[in-house]
Amino acid sequence: MAQTILITGCSSGIGYTCAHGLSKLGYTVFATCRKDEDVKRLKEEGLNAFKLDLCDSSSLHVALAWMISQTGGRIDVLFNNAAYGQPGAVEDLKRDVLREQFETNVFGTLELTNLVLPYMRKQGHGRIIYNSSILGLVAMGYRGAYNASKFAIEGLADTLRLELHGSGIEVVLIEPGPIRSKFRKNALAKFRANIDQERSAHKDVYTKTLERLQKSGDSAFTLGAEAVLEVLIHAIEAKKPKFRYPVTFPTKLFVWLKRFFPTCWMDTIARKAGD
Repeated sequence: MAQTILITGCSSGIGYTCAHGLSKLGYTVFATCRKDEDVKRLKEEGLNAFKLDLCDSSSLHVALAWMISQTGGRIDVLFNNAAYGQPGAVEDLKRDVLREQFETNVFGTLELTNLVLPYMRKQGHGRIIYNSSILGLVAMGYRGAYNASKFAIEGLADTLRLELHGSGIEVVLIEPGPIRSKFRKNALAKFRANIDQERSAHKDVYTKTLERLQKSGDSAFTLGAEAVLEVLIHAIEAKKPKFRYPVTFPTKLFVWLKRFFPTCWMDTIARKAGD
């Protein structure tokens, strides 16, 4: 029987590519996203798709019940992919804005994971895979909400790995750097909705932030979402997967730099890289 995998955030980018890629390889993929129109589109493309909103607990229960009803209680892999980035200086983040970032990137992801775990425990195996970020390893300016959410995911995943030792359930972190997606477009919308540029002490910096978010084209280090699919396949199929899979050259470089460089040097590098 083909392995079953539940993926969040499949409307575009990494989730979309991984859902289609794994389906073509014969996996039984259950693709979820939060908008009805995206669910309809994914179904038309041949995927098993269902609505799942990480900010809504009832949505998580309904979506998981839908999957379980089709698999007889089996779930081999959960790929926690859904997330977004809220730009803005830390001092400009209102409580509600930060809470909204955590509702999707952390709280909803944690709740879904905890709902899945009893099924994996019962069957004696499973893989919990988190799509983290280079910003779960190093902080960069004007990305504080997203930095904090990914640092939180890294901490939860590391703790969960310790607690699940010997259970047959593996916990894996994938840590991409720049990947071709709608991430920048969505971040721009969140910036405009939630950050008061005109009243901010960072007004001049925000001009550059807007230029970066509106810029067309990718950096020289940007890879397609297929790069994440490649390591996701290894994380699923390897008898003993790695704890962490850095993706793209910048992430691999920062892993190395953080290991050997003092904090003051890392701050200088992160300031330049974050411009």
